[in-house]
Amino acid sequence: MNVAYLVLKTAHSLFGKNPGALDQEELRKVERLAARQFDLEARVLASTEARDVVVPGATLEAALEEVRSRYPDLDTFRDDLAGNGLSIEVYEQSLVRELRVQAVLDKVGSRAAKVSDIDVELYYHYHPEQFHRPELRRARHILVTVNETLPDNTADLARARIDAIAQRLAKDPKRFEEQALKHSECPTAMQGGLLGDAKPGQLFPALDAALFAMAPMEISPVLESPLGFHLLRCDEILPARVLHLPEVKEQIRERLYESRKKVCLNAWLKRAREAA
Repeated sequence: MNVAYLVLKTAHSLFGKNPGALDQEELRKVERLAARQFDLEARVLASTEARDVVVPGATLEAALEEVRSRYPDLDTFRDDLAGNGLSIEVYEQSLVRELRVQAVLDKVGSRAAKVSDIDVELYYHYHPEQFHRPELRRARHILVTVNETLPDNTADLARARIDAIAQRLAKDPKRFEEQALKHSECPTAMQGGLLGDAKPGQLFPALDAALFAMAPMEISPVLESPLGFHLLRCDEILPARVLHLPEVKEQIRERLYESRKKVCLNAWLKRAREAA
């Protein structure tokens, strides 16, 4: 495997950039971490548990297709890999290695003790503070973005457009979802502007303050955020309450099982290091 694959992944994970765009200090950190990861993966693949692990062709093809789909065409994908010291063949080999490592870790992690109903109930009763849900507000919004580099989205024009929408809604508030679908520049437009159930502090400060002061079905005045201008509607107030055990039972079970898997994996990896 070419360690350049891990350098590329680590650079994107830490800094959101290709290795060639890193400064010297960033690059040294990325190369150090990639080398450490490469060594750890080599030990995983040298373990007894790795002997019968294979990557199904369909799994590999699905992983490759997911990566290729980020590029407009195969040539662009190939050129980007070449710019990072990789070929498609080496990239595929590296991906197979990565998938084998993950399969081994999944295999080891599956040895973790299963979580019983009693384990779940004890966790729920000993951690009551984790199951107090704050007041939520079900919200919708209409967004008109500001982008001074686009002639139709300057601050003045964006403000004029949101004001026109606000005027239409003042005459007929029931048109909010229709206006969101037609005019909002947020992906939520397809759901009539539905943001979902927001908790305090989740939205931009101006939107958060307005939302938690609104009555059900009230529409806000024009609000401003770093994205642009918004109109906000509070669809429903969901009071603060304690979540009951049946509501969170499977969530607790998953959390405890993941914790046990982590302990199991860490112990196994420690033994692998010591054996090496």
